[in-house]
Amino acid sequence: MSGSFMRNSTIPRLLHAHTIINITDPAATAAHSVFRQQQQSRKAYFGFSNVFKRSKEYNNELSPSSLLTSSFSSKAENAAFFKIGFIGWYLGMVKSRPILTKSATSSLIYIAADLSSQTISLPSSEPYDLVRTLRMAGYGLLIVGPSLHFWFKFVSKLLPKRDLITTFKKILMGQTIYGPIMTVVFFSLNARLQGENSAEIIARLKRDLLPTMINGVMYWPVCDFVTFKFIPVHLQPLVSNSFSYLWTVYMTYMANLEKAGSSG
Repeated sequence: MSGSFMRNSTIPRLLHAHTIINITDPAATAAHSVFRQQQQSRKAYFGFSNVFKRSKEYNNELSPSSLLTSSFSSKAENAAFFKIGFIGWYLGMVKSRPILTKSATSSLIYIAADLSSQTISLPSSEPYDLVRTLRMAGYGLLIVGPSLHFWFKFVSKLLPKRDLITTFKKILMGQTIYGPIMTVVFFSLNARLQGENSAEIIARLKRDLLPTMINGVMYWPVCDFVTFKFIPVHLQPLVSNSFSYLWTVYMTYMANLEKAGSSG
């Protein structure tokens, strides 16, 4: 133990002595001063080159081409941010207020579809029937939006899988249950709001319901397949409403045909 203590105490003394000898050596001192001068000159050179490089980059940033490029890139970034922000906001609203959001979306789609239908069917000299558009907006808001919300929730709980057989079952349910019920409600309610009595409503259904159902079978199965197979449940009403734009153009045209004879 004493030998170990002696060795441990001797080594620091030797190192200290060696450091003093090196520092007091004139040749070592001269070499050290030359080395320090070289380091200072090197720092000054690289400091100057960094300043030159930064000034050059700053000038490039202020050039017209760079300003134009940055302007276009900032506009693109703002547009992308707005788009992503809107989608994020909408998805948040679907999650926090699902029925209200889906109902408002349905109403907007029905407004656009009815205005498109009037643009196609009415003469250019005839003004838009805004009362008719208001009826369509109310139908989308109060009937279609809530009913789609509960229908898709019901179907997803009854048939939760997404395999091919289950998807075809969902399509069949839509064509035999939801589709016919909503078509009858749409024609009947719209006719009632136009002042038609029960006999006229029944005559209208006899005339228009079957052709509408046949056209629906030709259009909706493909749309329902995409919706049920690939779209999450909380977004299925939105996708279904998007598909229903073209269908609603047709439906609003059919619903606003002339009255059918009560004996027809």
